[in-house]
Amino acid sequence: MSQNSTDQRQQLRRQMRRLRRALSPRQQREASRELLRRLTAMPMFHRARDIALYLPNDGEIDPTPLIEFCWRQGKRTYLPVLHPIRHNRLWFVPYTRNTPMHRNIYRILEPKVSASPRRPAMGLDLVLLPLVAFDADGARMGMGGGYYDRTFAFKQRKGPQGPALIGLAHDFQRVEKLPVASWDIPLAGIVTDRARYGFRR
Repeated sequence: MSQNSTDQRQQLRRQMRRLRRALSPRQQREASRELLRRLTAMPMFHRARDIALYLPNDGEIDPTPLIEFCWRQGKRTYLPVLHPIRHNRLWFVPYTRNTPMHRNIYRILEPKVSASPRRPAMGLDLVLLPLVAFDADGARMGMGGGYYDRTFAFKQRKGPQGPALIGLAHDFQRVEKLPVASWDIPLAGIVTDRARYGFRR
C-alpha cells in the first residue's frame, strides 16, 4: 500500500471516529434497535449457535441488545480478548452476565482469560465485528491494529473457511471506495442501522 493510501486511510479513520462519537445517546439507542431488527431477520443469524460479538467503544454501533437476544435464544456468545503472547491477534472467550471483566491496554472491557475457557476462531459460527468505514465491495477499515485480519488470516487460504464475518456499523460509515491491502480479510456482509449489504465471494 502506498504512503498516499495510508495517509488517506488515517484521515478517513479520524473523520469517521469523530462522527461516531458525535452521536447522541438517543441516536445510539435508535441505531442499536434498528441493528437488532435487521440482524434477527437474517437466516444466517438464526442458524448460528456460537456467535462472537463485541462491547461498543469509541462510538461504535452497540450490539448489546443483540447479545441479550442471543442469551434468550440459548445461543452461546463470545467476546474478543487481546492475545497475551501472539501480538495483534485475538482470543474468543465465552461471555455471560456473570463473566468476570477487566479493561485491556486500550481501556476496553474484556473477559478475564484466566477465568474462562477459549473458543478457537475456526470453531465459531458467526463473527460480528466493529468497523470504522466500509465500501460497496465489502472492504472494511478497522481501528488500525490488524487484530481481526491476523486472527482470521486462515480465511484467505484454501480449506475450511470457519465462521462468516459480518461487519456492524452506522450507515453513515459507508464510503465510495476504500484502498485495500493484501492482508485485509473480506467480509461476507455488513449490517447497519439502515440496511444489509451482502457481498459475493
